[in-house]
Amino acid sequence: MSKILIVEDEKNLSRFVELELRHEGYEAQIAKNGREGLDLALAEDWDAILLDLMLPELNGLEVCRRIRQVKNTPIIMMTARDSVIDRVSGLDHGADDYIVKPFAIEELLARLRALLRRVDLESKQNSAKQTTVTYRDLTIEKENRVVRRGDEIIELTKREYELLLALMENVNVVLARDVLLKKVWGYESQIETNVVDVYIRYLRNKIDRPGEDSYIQTVRGTGYVMRS
Repeated sequence: MSKILIVEDEKNLSRFVELELRHEGYEAQIAKNGREGLDLALAEDWDAILLDLMLPELNGLEVCRRIRQVKNTPIIMMTARDSVIDRVSGLDHGADDYIVKPFAIEELLARLRALLRRVDLESKQNSAKQTTVTYRDLTIEKENRVVRRGDEIIELTKREYELLLALMENVNVVLARDVLLKKVWGYESQIETNVVDVYIRYLRNKIDRPGEDSYIQTVRGTGYVMRS
């Protein structure tokens, strides 16, 4: 049963969509504002998100942008605004599809089915050709951008993931802070090298086991390394 999150402040519409989704065999939940929708989107795993553009507290574009920093959950934007710039802006912020209100529920369901089929196909294709990087009990599936510790999936942000990948692809190589900065953040001149230290701390909090040595060792005055 696919899990769908509906982020919509218009009560009658959200309830109608929820009932239709349940009738079609989906599991559905409603968030009535952008803040609640973002919290739910990040806290749980959803097969797709139906996201209104005009929301209280946080608008749909900002919600979409913040979700995309962490997850690749499929997103269909729903909005009463049909200008080209609104459609382009929604897609540029990470939405996968766009539907204009008022819409026929049959069209929304068809778009949702098509999106889920596409994601399922991509998932099967990726699982058939995964490139993995391993270090001790950590494994990275590069095409899926999935990090596992044993059988447990560890949720990482984009920067955390890229930082871990850089270290795991260079086991026993000490990577200086400026090298990690270029690998992960590119040539953004406004970023200071101490941001690497901050993200190493974030990463350790997520991958390390309490009471055990850190996977990532600090080389004082230089940078970081993962040693075999």
